[in-house]
Amino acid sequence: MVAAAPPVCDFGWKAPDFTLPATDGRTLSLADISGRNGTLVMFICNHCPYVLAVLDRMIRDVRDLHALGVGVAAISANDARAYPQDSFENMKRMAEQHGFPFPYLYDEDQSVARAYNAVCTPDFFGFNADLGLQYRGRLDASRGSAGPKDLRRDLYEAMVQVAETGQGPQDQIPSMGCSIKWK
Repeated sequence: MVAAAPPVCDFGWKAPDFTLPATDGRTLSLADISGRNGTLVMFICNHCPYVLAVLDRMIRDVRDLHALGVGVAAISANDARAYPQDSFENMKRMAEQHGFPFPYLYDEDQSVARAYNAVCTPDFFGFNADLGLQYRGRLDASRGSAGPKDLRRDLYEAMVQVAETGQGPQDQIPSMGCSIKWK
C-alpha cells in the first residue's frame, strides 16, 4: 500500500463533466448529481483501508450534506483487472451492504479520474453551486484507521461553508489514501 496525497485546492477550477454507470443501474452525469448549493465528487474504491476506515463517517457526512442542498457522488476508477475486489459487481455489493446514500459510479476507462487529476482514495472534490472547486481536503484526521469519534469534521465543515457562502476555507489539509490503481 502506497500512501498518496493530492495537491492543494485550485480554487475556482471547473468540474469536468462526466457520464458514468451507477451501481443502481442508472447512468448519471455531473448535472444529475449536482446540488443547488454545491457538489461533492469523491474518488473511492472498495478495498482501500483509508476508505474503509472512514466509510461510516463518509456516509454520515453525505447524509448531513444532502440536507444542505449539496449533491454527492462517489466514483471508483481503480483497475479492476489488477484489483478484482474493485470490480463493478463488487461495487454493487458494497453500495448495497452499506446503504450508500449517494450514487456509486464506475469509471472503467479512468478518463474521469484523469480529468479530475484524482490521486488517491479517498480524494474529495468540493464544488460550489457554480461548479467551481472550493475544497480538496481530507474528511477528517483519520488515516489508515479511524481516529477518535470526536475528530473535527473537516470535509463536512468545509462543505457547509461552501453551501452557505460559495467559498471554501483557505486552509485545507490534503486527504491521504492509497494511490489510484492506474491501468
